[in-house]
Amino acid sequence: MLGEPEYSMNELFAQLGLDSSDEAIDSFIEKHQLAKNEELIKSDVWNDSQRMFLQEEWTQDAAWVEIIDELNVRMHPDA
Repeated sequence: MLGEPEYSMNELFAQLGLDSSDEAIDSFIEKHQLAKNEELIKSDVWNDSQRMFLQEEWTQDAAWVEIIDELNVRMHPDA
């Protein structure tokens, strides 16, 4: 039986319609650091469809949840 697929940060950025190169991801995260109390999903860095995707995947504890959590950590360096 096959388990859930494991996704990478590059695949998440591609899914969100963003440049998925390592350099672009690092640059995006550096430019969009979130305040300690700012929720990743509620951040204004996302358009409505990106926000909806992140919210749905997070609340469903879907296959993307681990990589979304990693993004959340990287965007909250002071948390």
